[in-house]
Amino acid sequence: MNLHQFRFVQEAVRRNLNLTEAAKSLHTSQPGVSKAIIELEEELGVEIFARHGKRLKRVTEPGQHVLKSIDLIMRELGNLKRIGEQFSAEDSGTLSIATTHTQARYVLPTPIAKLREAYPKVNISLHQGSPDQVAKMLIDEVAEIGIATESLAHDDQLVTLPCYEWQHVLVMPIDHPLAKTKNLSLEDLAKESLITYHPSFTGRTKIDQAFALKKLQPRIALEAIDSDVIKTYVRTGLGIGIVAEMAVNLGEGSGMGQESNQDLAIIPVGHLFGHNVARVAFKRSAYLRNFVYKFAELLSDRLSRDLIIQAMAGNGEDFSM
Repeated sequence: MNLHQFRFVQEAVRRNLNLTEAAKSLHTSQPGVSKAIIELEEELGVEIFARHGKRLKRVTEPGQHVLKSIDLIMRELGNLKRIGEQFSAEDSGTLSIATTHTQARYVLPTPIAKLREAYPKVNISLHQGSPDQVAKMLIDEVAEIGIATESLAHDDQLVTLPCYEWQHVLVMPIDHPLAKTKNLSLEDLAKESLITYHPSFTGRTKIDQAFALKKLQPRIALEAIDSDVIKTYVRTGLGIGIVAEMAVNLGEGSGMGQESNQDLAIIPVGHLFGHNVARVAFKRSAYLRNFVYKFAELLSDRLSRDLIIQAMAGNGEDFSM
């Protein structure tokens, strides 16, 4: 048996048992992939896949155990490569970060700039996507560290730690009647056209849950994944925006001032929608290089190298906020 066979089995599963797609991804031929998998099955004495003719239909029960072992072997192979990179080219390499648009736009500029100061030979590769895509990029080892609010805490292949807490804010023209209303309620908001995030982004779940608990049906005029887009449509008069506070409360050193928000009234509404926790995540059992730990520490004073090592060891502690 060899690593090529292991890669072919892994990729076949990733491509929903489509050997043609697996072969394209691996830049080889479909018959070659099929032959290598059959040879591995013959050597192991078990069928990894159940077939209908030449097509793979499902992973067998013994195949599930084989896949777990292959995943472990390939993960440790990746760790070996990173160990080699760590000590052959100390303090250099590429840090791959998977995150959402909101984190990339409003939270990461300062820690990335500080990391580059500390490790000038380290290149940054920034991958943006939905929270589910962030989790997948970590699992597929496209990225070493992920930052998002949703999804990351729900996959047992990932180790996650709370990074920081945040709330939603309303944004509206400064002359909007609600801008001067004290003690805003969900009932007040339910009467307005609202502009907010797509359901899978930036704490939208909390917004929907808050309205549902009050048996209110919000009037969502527009959904977006980009806070700047939401603010743009607020300025057109389409409705009131609900965005993450990071999008209007920019920190020092981000390279972006608050001047562009001076025409908007900004009202915190954590009391209506609750608070959210942005989380940092790593693939379980991954080998982390020095600059990965450093970047995590720059993200939040809650994170430290020792805490991350402790969490990665899987000793069962509760690392919630």
